[in-house]
Amino acid sequence: MGSDIFWLLGQIISLYQFMIIAGAILSWLVAFNVVNPRNQFVAGISRFTYAVTEPVLRPIRRFIPAFGGVDLSPIILLLGLEFLRKILWRILVGGF
Repeated sequence: MGSDIFWLLGQIISLYQFMIIAGAILSWLVAFNVVNPRNQFVAGISRFTYAVTEPVLRPIRRFIPAFGGVDLSPIILLLGLEFLRKILWRILVGGF
């Protein structure tokens, strides 16, 4: 039973990690003028990823400022989610 719960929570964490990575890549593509932010499709994806990730990234940005214009908060969040996955594994499945 614990492994089933871990699988579900692991899938949710993986999906959220994908959203963080997609949002970061999209922000780079917009910043380097590779994609047009006025395109409805791009704007829709950008709004969605912003709405999903910004509530979690904002508190991290308060404590860790951007270094030379590089935002490190997505990297910190990805590391934190991996740490959470390891903790859940130990609690729910009892492995190492």
